[in-house]
Amino acid sequence: MTIYLDVSAAVNSRAGLGRYAQSLANALIAELDTPPTLFYNRTGQARTFPEWSAVPQRSIRLGYKPWRMAVWLGQLARLSFGRLVPGARLFHATEHLLLPLRGVPTVLTVHDLIFKLFPQHHKKLNYWYLNLAMPLFVRRASAIIVVSQATKNDLIRYYHTPDHKITVVHEAAAPHFRVVSDDEVARVRAKYNLPGRFLLAVGTIEPRKNLARLAEALALLRRDDRSLELVVVGAKGWLYDEFFARVRELGLEQVVHFPGYVPDDDLPAVFRAATVYVMASVYEGAGLPVLEAMACGAPVVSSRESSMPELGADVARYFNPYDVRHMADVIGMVLADDRLRAEMAAAGPERAARFSWQRAARETLAVYQRLLS
Repeated sequence: MTIYLDVSAAVNSRAGLGRYAQSLANALIAELDTPPTLFYNRTGQARTFPEWSAVPQRSIRLGYKPWRMAVWLGQLARLSFGRLVPGARLFHATEHLLLPLRGVPTVLTVHDLIFKLFPQHHKKLNYWYLNLAMPLFVRRASAIIVVSQATKNDLIRYYHTPDHKITVVHEAAAPHFRVVSDDEVARVRAKYNLPGRFLLAVGTIEPRKNLARLAEALALLRRDDRSLELVVVGAKGWLYDEFFARVRELGLEQVVHFPGYVPDDDLPAVFRAATVYVMASVYEGAGLPVLEAMACGAPVVSSRESSMPELGADVARYFNPYDVRHMADVIGMVLADDRLRAEMAAAGPERAARFSWQRAARETLAVYQRLLS
């Protein structure tokens, strides 16, 4: 009998969901005497992970959309996809797609309900699918893991999910997110031609990230600080035209930089090179870059919404993400105080260290054990 872990998001490089699946898989493999079997649907150019070479795996090859429809319709028809996971003792879906199975306990990780809270930030097809499928997946799952108390609150509020069915398991920064040497920072500065003083934003460029307002805040800050620039590390996601239009309207084309793809190995030095890391999002299910930035010794200024204060606690400083003036005032206060920035940078790694993937794996295994007992 086997525990199956769905790592499709990691194999198919789906941003934060992929990082979660990969990190959890590695931590569970380290914790278990018998590793889980990794299940995934290959869509397009799949990634490979050398550390998984000796781990049992099961895969299918089906397009992303056909697979989502098949899973949802299978749940509606109460079919069982058990032949895809032979000998399954438990199945854990790490993204918002719960395999229909009979007689097998299932765990569903719910990262957020952004499609419910901010429908204007989703493509229509995705919004339609998630609104129809997610309530069903949440009801059918034997247990639910959420990545923040904020997401747990949303599940209870919008889907009336019983409190006892939901377990909060926070994510953590990967071990390579740490304070790196000055030489490493200098190397990365030169490699990506980073400006001397800059705000840093990391994440997929989409409306929820609130980058258009961050650009407006930058314009206000530059009235008194012409050396300040912005670096945005992240791929284009969806509905991003407003942000780029705002950058043009504000005349910031020369001071907002897009270095393109930055491999994970270089990200710690990029974080540390930043004068301030800014998490401007109106909502984050997990807000993992807050932890990553703190682990690397970057002062963090963040939106006060959803999960971010759970992670940053009193180490970060917070603003109202809907108020550009307040955003600029809080960022400006941190920029103007060298001692405060040094204190924030020094306190960050200790705060980030309170979260670990080893802890996340053990808390996840406790959920498994409750179901299997």
